[in-house]
Amino acid sequence: VATVAVYSDADRHAPHVVQADEAVLLGDAAPSASYLNIDKLIAAARQTGAEALHPGYGFLSENPVFAERVAAGGLVFIGPGAEAMRRLGDKVAARNLARQAGVPTVPGMDAPEADENRLAAAAERIGYPVLIKASAGGGGKGMRVVERPQALPEAARLAASEAQSAFGDGRIFLEKYLPRPRHVEIQVLGDHHGSVIYLGERECSIQRRHQKIVEESPSPALDAALRRRMGEAAVRLAKAAGYTNAGTVEFLLDESGDFYFLEVNTRLQVEHPVTEMVTGLDLVRLQLNIAAGQPLGIAQSDVAPRGHAIECRIYAEDPAAGFIPSPGRILLAEAPAGPGIRYDHAVVSGMEVPVHYDPLLGKLIAFAETREACIARMKRALAECVVLGVRTPIEYLIDVLSHSAFEQGKTHTHFLGEHFAAWRPDAASDTAAAVGYLLETAHGVSAPSGAARTDQTAEFSPWRRLGRWDLAEG
Repeated sequence: VATVAVYSDADRHAPHVVQADEAVLLGDAAPSASYLNIDKLIAAARQTGAEALHPGYGFLSENPVFAERVAAGGLVFIGPGAEAMRRLGDKVAARNLARQAGVPTVPGMDAPEADENRLAAAAERIGYPVLIKASAGGGGKGMRVVERPQALPEAARLAASEAQSAFGDGRIFLEKYLPRPRHVEIQVLGDHHGSVIYLGERECSIQRRHQKIVEESPSPALDAALRRRMGEAAVRLAKAAGYTNAGTVEFLLDESGDFYFLEVNTRLQVEHPVTEMVTGLDLVRLQLNIAAGQPLGIAQSDVAPRGHAIECRIYAEDPAAGFIPSPGRILLAEAPAGPGIRYDHAVVSGMEVPVHYDPLLGKLIAFAETREACIARMKRALAECVVLGVRTPIEYLIDVLSHSAFEQGKTHTHFLGEHFAAWRPDAASDTAAAVGYLLETAHGVSAPSGAARTDQTAEFSPWRRLGRWDLAEG
């Protein structure tokens, strides 16, 4: 399959531009002038003679108007049809459809709302705390937790503005905020011949700002019976929507073992590699086959996950400063390797991390036969993952995976707030001093926090102290 990359001015030197067979410049860095511009995307496809369009993870990937325009332009949209996307991509419509399919849902609103008085009345009916959510999109954009009535108006305005900016759709609604749930999602696949199957689950409870940073499969909380119940519920919903291609049905799992429908992501998920690792299936290849009209060729009984997989997201951001983005130049990038290690990334030494887009740099995935072995393998891989020049959560992630509660599988969506609210890197370590000196000498910049290692993670460090540091002598 020949590929055509599209890119903005900010991504002119990005690795995907070089690696594709062809590349087309869309325009300025602003998303509205490039990645959100439907006319330019379709024109690029026509210009290069492309047959199909894969929407990726964000931007227009869950936009039914885009899917319709792609089809109207004589192209194949690699994803669900526009009608199924409308049924499921809109979170309120998906909630209603889930109830009709017999899938339990979190108490909340049945329609989006912009009027502050009606939002306030709905919040009183649901009961505080409530969660404001964007009707369209995902990734934690347009979400706010509201603990008291006085905070609702401003939070609603901010959520609507963020949703409009991220998805071109500012509609919002309210749901009951559950205090300590797990976030468990089911991967589904459906072809154009009526077959829909599920490929097990992913637990995505380790989140900051409602966005996942650690995902694993299988979930340590599920047994075979619960896995089957959740999987069958996801399939019922997908069939009710007439869903085709890859998608994810997300659930909240409470401490008593009850699950509630959360939303559907009508696209491939960032964390799909952990499912690939435990099932041995190539989800992107299956997406292409389904879009080409081929039957799925896999029955539910053929799905036999084995082992354990964990994914850690590597962002250009500072976990010690509220995970604010850390754009800038990457001075040195080194990829980890070894048995069971996969690194899906777009990071090279010398590249600039732009300020215009999500700061995700890459996804580090580890696979092993047991969860314990997988955690150990991931910590080693994280320690060997070098990204200098911008701040990253690499050290933070090692500490998360080293926490006894994580090791015991006692995770929930507020895990980071409960255990890591006061986290700081160990700025006094020998590694931090040495790397800081080298960077300041060579490039005139300060060492990133990710260069340091805490005592807890020192055993995993790729840096070795060979003798007394004498910084004055270099």
